[in-house]
Amino acid sequence: MSFVYGIVPSRRLGRSLGVSPIPFKLCNYSCIYCQLGRTYNMTNERKTFFPPEDILEELKNFIRIYDNRNFDVVTIVSEGEPLLYTPLAVLIEGIKKITSKNVVLITNGSLFYEKGVRKAVEKCDIIMPTLDAWNEKSFKIINRPYGKISYEMMYNGLLKLREEFRGQIWLEVMLIKGVNDSVESIKKLKEKIEKIQPEKVYVNVPIRPPAEDWVKIPDKENIEYAKKELNAYTIEKQAVGSFLTINNDYNSVVDILKRHPLRINEIKNNFKKSNEIIAKLFKDPKIEKYVYNETVYFRYKNWR
Repeated sequence: MSFVYGIVPSRRLGRSLGVSPIPFKLCNYSCIYCQLGRTYNMTNERKTFFPPEDILEELKNFIRIYDNRNFDVVTIVSEGEPLLYTPLAVLIEGIKKITSKNVVLITNGSLFYEKGVRKAVEKCDIIMPTLDAWNEKSFKIINRPYGKISYEMMYNGLLKLREEFRGQIWLEVMLIKGVNDSVESIKKLKEKIEKIQPEKVYVNVPIRPPAEDWVKIPDKENIEYAKKELNAYTIEKQAVGSFLTINNDYNSVVDILKRHPLRINEIKNNFKKSNEIIAKLFKDPKIEKYVYNETVYFRYKNWR
């Protein structure tokens, strides 16, 4: 199991060194836009899926080879939901002992209604939760939460996080054509966002292959309206930059694919023996080829 991946270019964070403490696609949401596909392994039960010392040792080894100058942040971002990891506080504190770079948590924000979860993330520098919905109906359509999680529980958890957290909150909104991109929807989202008072708001659009084929990028004027109304930054293009991995090989590519899809050109431009890697990807039963917006992607298969 590889817990550390990258370094990968991030549209919001610069050069991001990723840390993943969760098994592949273990989550409590099955968002219609998820770039990893639908969630079949759903849970709200928090566990120690992997020993934190194993994750931290791998991170130490990476930084021994590529020192702090090669990345801007350490990002806890899983191929599932990182709040499900019970020793999250231990992991965050351990990372901060290894590097002086900011620790960023990317999360769906679902479990902040639990006081212990809010306590676990208090040492993060930046938390990036998601808020795509404004009520229970839109929440179930877009995020498709598991079990008992209601919109009220999730949203009140974000409000509690804002009260207690001393770092920065950068809120992310995924805008989807015909779902939450209307003037009325954006105004309702604005009311919810203003109460959270995030330091930044990012309006994202589904630029990578989504879980559901019918999910589309909104029209330009809707994106611009949301940007203005929410006082937000917009992310409408793929990140530009080079990848950096310890082993510039096939396994490194697969490790990245478990976290997000890659375009063929990204592999060609960033990895040695790229033609050999691409040929192998086409034959690998664990990898699927996907065409989205006239661009060919490779994506790790989400097995039922």
